[in-house]
Amino acid sequence: MGEKLSVLIADDEDSLRTLVRAVLEADEQYIIDEASDGDEVLTKVHNDKPDILILDIMMPGHSGFEICERIKQDPELKAIKVIILTAKGQASEEKWAQSVGADFFMAKPFSPLELLETVKKITARVS
Repeated sequence: MGEKLSVLIADDEDSLRTLVRAVLEADEQYIIDEASDGDEVLTKVHNDKPDILILDIMMPGHSGFEICERIKQDPELKAIKVIILTAKGQASEEKWAQSVGADFFMAKPFSPLELLETVKKITARVS
């Protein structure tokens, strides 16, 4: 792969952002940024337009569902691939994630290898 893809990790838990960053940095194909609340996510998405957004549902300011829906309804942002990564692993939450346009849904705790494989699937679609 030539050009690196940008990934925004959006979660209010520092430890989770650190874990996801470590998983992706080991691959060396991604430029990684982080956000810890809904307002920061929306600002970075609008300003930086990352290729991939790894998004928690429960965050201060705006829920991940709300953020995903706003991204997917915006013609300038809808190409951003969204992975919902959340502690809410119920089938109803996964269905809601799909209804707002999420590309993938993963429940916590998650396998770092599974997350990396999911990002690689998306990477293949973006590049």
